[in-house]
Amino acid sequence: MGNNSFFTLFKTWLSGELVGEDAYGNRYYREKRPTKGRRERRWVVFSKEAEPTRVPPGWVGWLHGRIQDAPSEELLPSPHFETEPMPNATGTAEAYLPPGAVQRGGARAPATGDYEAWRPE
Repeated sequence: MGNNSFFTLFKTWLSGELVGEDAYGNRYYREKRPTKGRRERRWVVFSKEAEPTRVPPGWVGWLHGRIQDAPSEELLPSPHFETEPMPNATGTAEAYLPPGAVQRGGARAPATGDYEAWRPE
């Protein structure tokens, strides 16, 4: 079950109630018997590596208690602008490098006429 700690898996086996599963295979749980007077505990058991960008927005809202019903119980409409999440690429070959970055040779486009460099007197 991915990079989940032994404690997470043990707690899930001992006191977790399966609520649902997302398209990535992540499984979402809540306490079987929540303590009275305390907010219900909710957690995710990742299917592969623990990658938070692979938790869909509806499940994020449920995990943080912003919505009461889990997306497996009541589907949320997807906004038209929502795209597939991408993992953080920092430090990889796919990382974004702006024009003029040292890794790109450090050459930038020349400044246009709207900029005047400061020169000390």
